[in-house]
This record gives sequence, structure tokens and C-alpha cells, in this order.
Amino acid sequence: MEIFLNKRSMQRVRLSVADAVEDGEIDALREDLVSVFSDDDIEEIERRIDSGDFYDFVSEILDEWSGEDLDELMELLETQLADADVSLKYTAPENDDDDDEEEEEETEEELIVDETDDEL
Repeated sequence: MEIFLNKRSMQRVRLSVADAVEDGEIDALREDLVSVFSDDDIEEIERRIDSGDFYDFVSEILDEWSGEDLDELMELLETQLADADVSLKYTAPENDDDDDEEEEEETEEELIVDETDDEL
């Protein structure tokens, strides 16, 4: 089984990790992690994991996590899901910033072109 997390989901997780690192509180992070998966994904994962409870599964991952960075958390999540024969695919967070900057630059270039066209 493959699960794909889109940029928006990864951005949400990244912000939640930053808050958890800053506050030392992981309850909101746990909820955010659970919420990025669809109900169908959760049901399928629950069939494949020993505990049978996705919330507990995420809690165990967070217990193993050092609480320091997103990369480590995602690696733990990927490893645990792989043990359940689930492949997790997502856009790496560091690539999100580059993509956003490129999109902003393209938008700025389009605006400059548009403004010049109006003057003619």
C-alpha cells in the first residue's frame, strides 16, 4: 500500500513539529499527524499494525522521537509504516521552500510583464 502526503499536509506537519519543539507539547502534533491521513488510509493501516489503533501507533512513534526535528520524525514514521507494508511518499520539506520561492518569482515576473503590456 502507498500513501501520498501532499505539500499542504507536510506544511501542516512541519508547523506542528516547530510548535511541539518550541512548546515541548506533543498533543497537538499527534492530532495533526493523525489528521493528515485519510479515514481509508487509517483503516488500512489499523488492519496492518499489531496494536490495531492508529492513534496509539502515532503515540508510540512520538514516544521514540527525540523531539528535535521533522526529518527524524518522518524517518520514524516511514520506518514504522514500512514494517506494516505501507510506503509513505511525500514532498521533502526543504523542497517546499524552493518550490514556493520559484512560484513567487514566476508570479513576480508575470506581474512585471503584465504591467508593461498595460502601458502599451
